[in-house]
Amino acid sequence: MLTWEDFDRVEMRVGTIVEAQEFPRARKPSYRLVVDFGAAGRKPSSAQLTALYSPADLLGKQVVAVVNFPPKNIAGFSSECLVLGVLRSEGEVVLLTTERPVPDGLRVF
Repeated sequence: MLTWEDFDRVEMRVGTIVEAQEFPRARKPSYRLVVDFGAAGRKPSSAQLTALYSPADLLGKQVVAVVNFPPKNIAGFSSECLVLGVLRSEGEVVLLTTERPVPDGLRVF
């Protein structure tokens, strides 16, 4: 079982996607993103979102991401946050977003 202390160590924050481009070097179809977390800074991320989203769809979209994992090297790209989504039965990822706009960097609890 997960404890409240375990959950509290996972730092999930809201950020806005400010860059999105195709990532042909990734093994699975992916995009390279840059997410703006306000005062917490901008972080790059690799995300498998190509089934439902185009790069243009992603620009300006607020998302929820875990920002305190160590960087992960994905095909030579340093992914510094994990953009969260839900995996549908068809294998498509649906992004977790906010119901209304909020300031970038706010912590999810």
